[in-house]
Amino acid sequence: MKLDETRRVYSLIGVLGITLMFFLMLVSIAGASPYAYITNYGSSTVSVIDTATNKVTATINVGVNPSGVAVNPDGTKVYVTNIGNSSISVIDTATNTVISTIPDLNSPFGVAVSPDGKKLYVTNSDSYVSVIDTATNKVTATVTVGTDPRGIVVTPDGKRVYVANLYSGSVSVINTATNKVKTKVRVRPSPYGIAVTPDGTKVYVANARNNNVSVIDTTTNTVIATVYVYNPHVIAANPNGKKVYVTGIFDISVIDTATNTITATMPGGFAEGIAVSPDGKKLYVTNSDSHVSVIDTATNKVTTTIKVGDYPMAFGQFISPLSPFANFSASPVEGKAPLTVSFTDKSIRSPTKWKWTFGDGASSTQQNPTHKYSKVGRYTVTLTATNDKGGNTATKTDYIKVVTKSVANFTSSVTYGKAPFYVAFTDTSTGIPTGWKWNFGDGASSTQQNPTHKYSKAGIYTVSLTVNNVVGSSKKTKPNYITAVEKPVAEFSAKPTEGKAPLSVAFYDTSKGSPIKWKWSFGDGKTSTQQNPMHKYSKAGKYKVALTATNNNSSNTVTKTDYITVIGKPVANFTSTVTYGKAPLTVNFADTSTGIPNEWKWRLGDGRTSTFQNFACVYPKVGNYTVSLTVKNVVGSNTVTKTNYIIVIVDAEFSAKPTEGKAPLTVAFTDESIGSPTEWNWSFGDGASSTQQNPTHQYSNVGKYTVTLTAISGNSSNTVTKTDYIKVVTKPVANFTSSVTSGKAPLTITFNDTSTGIPTGWRWSFGDGKASTIQNPIYIYSKAGNYTVSLTVKNAAGRNTVTKTDYVKVTK
Repeated sequence: MKLDETRRVYSLIGVLGITLMFFLMLVSIAGASPYAYITNYGSSTVSVIDTATNKVTATINVGVNPSGVAVNPDGTKVYVTNIGNSSISVIDTATNTVISTIPDLNSPFGVAVSPDGKKLYVTNSDSYVSVIDTATNKVTATVTVGTDPRGIVVTPDGKRVYVANLYSGSVSVINTATNKVKTKVRVRPSPYGIAVTPDGTKVYVANARNNNVSVIDTTTNTVIATVYVYNPHVIAANPNGKKVYVTGIFDISVIDTATNTITATMPGGFAEGIAVSPDGKKLYVTNSDSHVSVIDTATNKVTTTIKVGDYPMAFGQFISPLSPFANFSASPVEGKAPLTVSFTDKSIRSPTKWKWTFGDGASSTQQNPTHKYSKVGRYTVTLTATNDKGGNTATKTDYIKVVTKSVANFTSSVTYGKAPFYVAFTDTSTGIPTGWKWNFGDGASSTQQNPTHKYSKAGIYTVSLTVNNVVGSSKKTKPNYITAVEKPVAEFSAKPTEGKAPLSVAFYDTSKGSPIKWKWSFGDGKTSTQQNPMHKYSKAGKYKVALTATNNNSSNTVTKTDYITVIGKPVANFTSTVTYGKAPLTVNFADTSTGIPNEWKWRLGDGRTSTFQNFACVYPKVGNYTVSLTVKNVVGSNTVTKTNYIIVIVDAEFSAKPTEGKAPLTVAFTDESIGSPTEWNWSFGDGASSTQQNPTHQYSNVGKYTVTLTAISGNSSNTVTKTDYIKVVTKPVANFTSSVTSGKAPLTITFNDTSTGIPTGWRWSFGDGKASTIQNPIYIYSKAGNYTVSLTVKNAAGRNTVTKTDYVKVTK
């Protein structure tokens, strides 16, 4: 995002100081036209538009979901309500920065400033209005109004506040002297936006969901007219008092305040914000597509659109007035007594009167006065510039410095600490210096009067300060003034880190923070306090090494696990998750060798090999498999072989067709075993058997038959059994019983099928229009009555129905 003018000024703060920064800000806006302040609900920002150029000149970060906005009468502050975090942001218009935040409100929305700028009135969602003192930014009173108040305006005489209550269908009228509701004016449902005419005689209220605008006579506080506008939302009055502009859902209506009739419409959809420029020539309307439309009020045509933030709202009076903005300069601003200073008025917006105070008790009403300062000191100067639209005061603290020769001296917040640490230096020089040059002893410097410096490294530092003014300069040096120590950070290296036993290793301390003590632990029970020790490892293994480094500040430890690897000849060994199972068999092999091998060669017994340390493989075929593992490292190699370690057996499986039918029933059986069996033993459940792979068998008698297949491959076999797999049936005969046959509603009954003939399908009818296909259903009768129940059963041989009339009797 491009830096706006305000942020460019801020970048000068460190070099030029706050006084110069403020001066440049005021000069940069000399001759400026009014500004429009657009709250961007979705971006949590305010866009500042120069109405002379219709360009965004600044973007200000405010609170969460800013909505309402109001500019104070002298244009120095903008108040923004933030619904998302229930606060108000106070913006300084000279710097376009948030200078204060008023917290602890309740989803504030509408906002208005009193004509004298001393009070702020804010609508809160919890049916009250907050009254805020703008000098302290504190809530001084709360006024209970209608439900969910939204729009709010103050009459030009400052005596009354009108509040639109969205869900009460009313407008509350507050007496500003007592902060109490004087009366409530009944309007149409959903009053939202509200505006008062410049002469204060009429208040216009947009009734958002009732398609009209109510016109209130402020003398009688009664509705004197109703103007039809489709879904009106927000309202603004032209400064000449002759027109009122109302946004609707599709367009903007122009109401003649003399006749309270619509005289024109112009393009423009749903909007939350609308305001008229102080000269009445331009209308600014927010659009939900992140733009503001500018409309020529003479032609009612859109002349331009301005890109702003996300979902602009600007609910309220968002254009600043044209009262003067005070500013001035002086020359010289520093010198020896007596000092004659020429002041120059640089105020904008055409002031006609001036009031100067020079800080020494003297004052002037000239536009560009000259004043003599007789005594040494710092003087605060103020200028109040006014015209018929209002006034504004500029104050420059300690602006004029009448000096003698300075004598340098300073103090600091601390003189000793752990690096990195900050030291705040304070200038205590006498003689009113105007320039400062610090040297902090570490190569860094500063020209601030009271700098804060970070010492990053341990050391002892000499600090000096040189001060000057127009009379002369002075230097103060404090040798060895700051002592910075830092916590050590332990670190080390070693060479070699791997080898055959016995292994001699050289350790090197690489710690930071200048440690003076060392404590090594080599992982084999041995230690050392040397900075760079040599250590011999006698046995194979992996060793954890730790170093604790200590200085006068503190200590620190670093630990490196399995850092040193001492190896011997490996001894191969392994395990697996399974050694026996049906094909296909998945086996996870795990190396458990000792001696720290770094290479592995597996032979899996079926011609396959692997060089992974740990891996998984699948044995797809039946058989006994001998597995071997060879491991090696720089010392040697070793092999372990496990004969017939993996045993894979056949997995028996079969299917049949058909599995149900009338006697005699001929069934074809199909072997689907895995593992390539070579022999088969079938048992058909009726005493018959077969050794064929895919036999055909005839069942002569009605019944349910359990079939078993044993598949054999070499020395391995596996059996699968399917219970009641074959069903040889006759035509079924339906019958049933139940848990109860009578009772009070609601009555729960469990029905039990007692049909013969091996049915495979069931259809129940419960006599109340409901049915079920469950063999033994549970059913609830909700109403009293006698119910006839029937059951139809079926199988491959046929079907049969039994009906029991008035079988179930349900009473109330």
